[in-house]
Amino acid sequence: MNTGLFRFSAVINPEMYLKDPESSLLGKNIIRESVQMINELGFEGFTFKKLSQRIGTTEASVYRYFENKNKLLLYLTSWYWAWIEYQLALINANINDPCLKLWNAIAVLSNRKLTDMQGPGDINGLFDIICVESSKSYFVKDVDSLNSQGFFYNYKRIVANIREIILQIDPGYATPNMLISTIIEGIHHQLYFAIHLPSLTDTPPNEDYLEDFYYKLAISSIQNQNNLK
Repeated sequence: MNTGLFRFSAVINPEMYLKDPESSLLGKNIIRESVQMINELGFEGFTFKKLSQRIGTTEASVYRYFENKNKLLLYLTSWYWAWIEYQLALINANINDPCLKLWNAIAVLSNRKLTDMQGPGDINGLFDIICVESSKSYFVKDVDSLNSQGFFYNYKRIVANIREIILQIDPGYATPNMLISTIIEGIHHQLYFAIHLPSLTDTPPNEDYLEDFYYKLAISSIQNQNNLK
């Protein structure tokens, strides 16, 4: 595959930031250290004051980039989903079999089969934030307002992308969005449970256990719906 055909550029809603963090060294440091500190402290324990002390700047300087830490979290999650969309394009570029496309998509969502690239912080650190903290970006009172402003655009594009794969398998499948969002959130929950609440999940039998489980779940759902028609 000619990966040169794909050039990654994250499309981030500019309403999320006051100044583009990619436009300066300080902005890039804010993003990089935020990823590390949110993973260290948790989103609740993370503050701009602590961040400014870590990177040797003033708290006011951080606020020149982001209005608050919720907007920063939205920026981080949006960047991650844009990155995942790029990964899906790479891995499925020359594949026609929709079942293989679905398997690959689930592998990417499980943080496997990712290519290396410099981004806003460690990509694995971003994945940890997605698993543990990303729901805090939409389980908020003003979610409808944020949604109307397009703040969840990148996440919704992932669901739409994989929905098209599901509909290639079965154009008549009635609930592709529900299936895909269940798989995405389920992957995050199972990985979190495996570390912190192991009695809520199962010991992985092999390296591909998440792909195997959610792929079979998806195919079974599609087949069972066909049988009920």
